Amino acid sequence: MEILYRLGEASAADVVGRMDPDPGYDSVRVTLGILEKKGHVKHRQEGRRYVYTPTVPHETASRSAIRNVLQTFFRGSPSRAILALLGMSRLSREELDVIAKWIEEERKSHGSDAD
Repeated sequence: MEILYRLGEASAADVVGRMDPDPGYDSVRVTLGILEKKGHVKHRQEGRRYVYTPTVPHETASRSAIRNVLQTFFRGSPSRAILALLGMSRLSREELDVIAKWIEEERKSHGSDAD
């Protein structure tokens, strides 16, 4: 999906050509078909090939993917996911400052609920 969002539209061959490692044309074609059945993409025919376009805004798709990851791997807990991400790599001071700022803003938005 990320390749489709970046390009705006693409054939299965276009998608395969931008993936590393190459998953194979048939795998990408089948995946695009599944995404179309789920309503995430649509296609138009150009000669013998299908050209796919996302039908869901990128932000909506991103949020849906995150929700699925949270449910599948972290029992629906954002804090478990954040702890896993924090444990994966050493964050720079700037990244830590950004995260601290987001947490503080979230606390303020909850008012007395955060106590």
